Amino acid sequence: MASVTGLGYVGCTITDYQPWHQLLRTLYGLQRRDDSPAGVHQYRLDEQHHRLALKEGAEDKLAYIGWEVGTREDLRIIAARLSENDVRVESGERDLCAERAVMELIAFEGPDGVRTEVFFGPKLDSMPFCPAHGMSGYKTGDLGLGHVVLVAEDPEETVKWYREMLGFKLSDYIFWDGIEATFLHCNPRHHSVAFVNAMGPFKAGDLNHIMLEAQSLDDIGRGYDTALENKVPLAMTLGRHSNDQTTSFYAVTPSGWWIEYGHGGRLIDDAVWEPKMYSSPKLWGHARQLPS
Repeated sequence: MASVTGLGYVGCTITDYQPWHQLLRTLYGLQRRDDSPAGVHQYRLDEQHHRLALKEGAEDKLAYIGWEVGTREDLRIIAARLSENDVRVESGERDLCAERAVMELIAFEGPDGVRTEVFFGPKLDSMPFCPAHGMSGYKTGDLGLGHVVLVAEDPEETVKWYREMLGFKLSDYIFWDGIEATFLHCNPRHHSVAFVNAMGPFKAGDLNHIMLEAQSLDDIGRGYDTALENKVPLAMTLGRHSNDQTTSFYAVTPSGWWIEYGHGGRLIDDAVWEPKMYSSPKLWGHARQLPS
């Protein structure tokens, strides 16, 4: 079964760019592209042209998520599968492919109205990634760009859709304090996407958080110090997850959703992996800093 191979990029519309730039540069060391289109701010964190795009707009919201495939044939197969299941699929025009910096893409509406893109052939930059401050870089490559957690109106049906349409596999579940989370993978990274029920200020279709995985635990520790020194609002303190065993902390972005900054995520071998259900998301730490 043709499936996506990794999280490629995330795009959001934002109302206030400067706080975003300060956060991405100071805390995560991301590199803004000088050749970003007018009104759009593209950021690098590895050899790919960009992984994050922020477009200035009238509201703060998730704009699109891009998933990579390994071959053009896989792109064709996924497009046909979606069409056969009454999903309207559009082929990306040349200008859109140029903005996304990919060879080819298709776009469609996923569950909860999330604009979803599947692409082949990401553009790689000939110049190495130059972080804004000293750090070891990010764990990407064949594992893709970290993960995203989305809020779903019907998590069970949404999980089914992602598995049947895009080829994701079940990693595990965590149910705690009225929150139901289901984790899916498409490569050895423990999860590239997860779905939770609506909670607090987050509603169906919202982006709950993006996760960036650093190569070094020291980067996370120094990042935590930087967040505290610069009074970056935290959603959760430093801690370690029960299921993927990542050590991380969560910062609140200027748009309200979160960025998880972590290291040491578990890898999955599908030949031996058995999904489990956990009753707590943490082994230690990760104290909530926001109102429930």
